[in-house]
Amino acid sequence: MKAEELAQYKKLLLSLRERLVGKVDFMQGEALKKSRQDASGDLSNVPIHMADVGTDNYERDIMIELIQNGEESVRSIDTALEKIEEGSFGVCELCTKKINKERLKAVPYAKLCIDCQREEEIENV
Repeated sequence: MKAEELAQYKKLLLSLRERLVGKVDFMQGEALKKSRQDASGDLSNVPIHMADVGTDNYERDIMIELIQNGEESVRSIDTALEKIEEGSFGVCELCTKKINKERLKAVPYAKLCIDCQREEEIENV
């Protein structure tokens, strides 16, 4: 891959990483630092209904899942940035063929070519 293309991918990855880290930090602050009373805006300390507790826990679980997905994406971006420095960016980790440029534009931190990705997804079903 040409140096110009690598520079473009690096810029894209750094921008994406910055946005993701900001979103993850925001979600962590919102999900993990608020009590139920703070989150709901309740002004009283009257005991709450069990259904409300269940809803709050469900929402917190979803937020934690989103945080974990964001952190995983950041790790994948970091790996892609390391590959740019090493000179192995854009190469499938399984078959060692070049990853299609259209795929890299859509998912710049892709580790697998589209064929290997499909096979992996079929195996994991």
